[in-house]
Amino acid sequence: MLKADDLKFDEKGLIPAIIVDAKSRKVLTLAYMNRESLTISMEKGLTCFWSRSRNELWLKGETSGNYQHIVSITADCDRDALIVLVEKDGPACHLGTDSCFNDCLYLSEERQDFTYEGLLELIRGRKTEKKEGSYTTYLFEKGLDKILKKVGEESTEVIIAAKDRDKKETVYEIADLAYHVMVLMVEAGISLEDIRDELAARHVIDHKIKQEKMTGDD
Repeated sequence: MLKADDLKFDEKGLIPAIIVDAKSRKVLTLAYMNRESLTISMEKGLTCFWSRSRNELWLKGETSGNYQHIVSITADCDRDALIVLVEKDGPACHLGTDSCFNDCLYLSEERQDFTYEGLLELIRGRKTEKKEGSYTTYLFEKGLDKILKKVGEESTEVIIAAKDRDKKETVYEIADLAYHVMVLMVEAGISLEDIRDELAARHVIDHKIKQEKMTGDD
């Protein structure tokens, strides 16, 4: 485990800290820490930075309420930069947006970045702003029963492909199932964060059960 003394602060006594959402892994902001703000961050479990413009310590959320609860702090190989995983109480940017990184400078037409968040947002758009000829819009227009029927059908297709040990077909069918489940999520008002939170809670429970079993074996 590293210590603060192992880090390389610059000539102004600062080290860049890249703040990342622990749940979505989305980059939220880039800030700077000095030794004191890093110490406060670790003691409080909340991000505290050094404001270069105001020349003072800055506990994120102290005035806005948008605190960032620290999950972990990791240094890079040169130990002159940090990645801080956080669970946030609100927007990271002072403009009120989820992240400070919103203005695209370059986007490759061949290498579009895929995210589940992006797909879910597209699906939501097909429900709120119906698009003629869209299969997703068609599902929403038909309603819950149709969506549930498709989830059931795709589940069966996954089972058949997996039973045949056809990896390529199984991947294809799982993708179909995932898409239809996400349509169901939008219809039911369920977010990816809801699913992440549920899985995270199960992970903690599973870890506790394993610990209890290990203790019992002793």
